[in-house]
Amino acid sequence: MKIALIGYGKMGKEIEKIAFSRGHEIVSIIDIDNTQDFESEAFRSADVAIEFTAPSVAYNNCLSAFKNGVKVVSGSTGWMNEHADEMRRMCTEEGATLFWSSNFSLGVAIFSAVNKYLARIMNNFPGYDVSMVETHHIHKLDAPSGTAITLAEGILENIDRKDKWVMGTLTAPDGTVTGTTDCAADEMPVSAIRRDEVPGIHTITYESEADSIIITHDAKNRKGFALGAVLAAEYTAEHTGFLGMNDLFNF
Repeated sequence: MKIALIGYGKMGKEIEKIAFSRGHEIVSIIDIDNTQDFESEAFRSADVAIEFTAPSVAYNNCLSAFKNGVKVVSGSTGWMNEHADEMRRMCTEEGATLFWSSNFSLGVAIFSAVNKYLARIMNNFPGYDVSMVETHHIHKLDAPSGTAITLAEGILENIDRKDKWVMGTLTAPDGTVTGTTDCAADEMPVSAIRRDEVPGIHTITYESEADSIIITHDAKNRKGFALGAVLAAEYTAEHTGFLGMNDLFNF
């Protein structure tokens, strides 16, 4: 399979390694200093482009790829809420293909399924209140993380007493804490911590007067995310439309 990389930071380089190990070819690498290469024959020859960039440029990157007839796998977060309807329309009406996920890790996909199952159980036990904390490296721009938002939505779908998630506290790299976890009874606080080079930790807590139930996913490195992105690219090469992890992993 011919792959184009959009974004050549730490994730892009890890994806490159995984792609090579699985026998794929990298035909184009687009980063901040050569965006004109979207128009190149090399980019257009790609079966799939894998995009890991910043929220401010991810949307335009997808549009540029679609314009040049290339399917996209995107793991950029912080932009999809604003553009989801348009992306879905382009994929259903204009022939574009986008596989988007807030997190490509197989472990997170399993964790997400467990999260939803646990939420369905806890819907029957109103004595437990639920909250979430996510921890990421100091370079991450959006808070809470896209994965945390996806996990929160999975909880809200299954617990009747919670109507929305709200931003809780934000712990900055220097230890400064802003915000609060105090919220209405029908709201779920999602707090964020920015610390060191942490790849990603997501912890969901159900708290009652009697005890606590806690589930955590702790990423050790970026390899799991990179492998998932390449697996998604392999899937996307053979499929069309607006795709996601539920298409790739049917738990």
